[in-house]
Amino acid sequence: MNKAELIDAVAKASGLSKADSDRALGAIVETVTKTLKKGGTVALVGFGTFKVSKRNARTGRNPQTGAAIKIAARKVPRFSAGKALKDAVAK
Repeated sequence: MNKAELIDAVAKASGLSKADSDRALGAIVETVTKTLKKGGTVALVGFGTFKVSKRNARTGRNPQTGAAIKIAARKVPRFSAGKALKDAVAK
């Protein structure tokens, strides 16, 4: 499902217009992004949790030359599915 299909599904399920559904989805994505940029966590009970994890610096290999390269430490977004979501998918 892509963004347009998601907007259509939300509009149909909620009775909102497609434009309102698009704005709502945009607001959710923007809010989650801003919260994660600040180092916060977004927990949606039953659905899952968005959080930021730190990936340590490491040494990698260039696959073409085999030369060692240094990969810098960075922060990455993570999503952990909630129990209700896991149970719904498993059935």
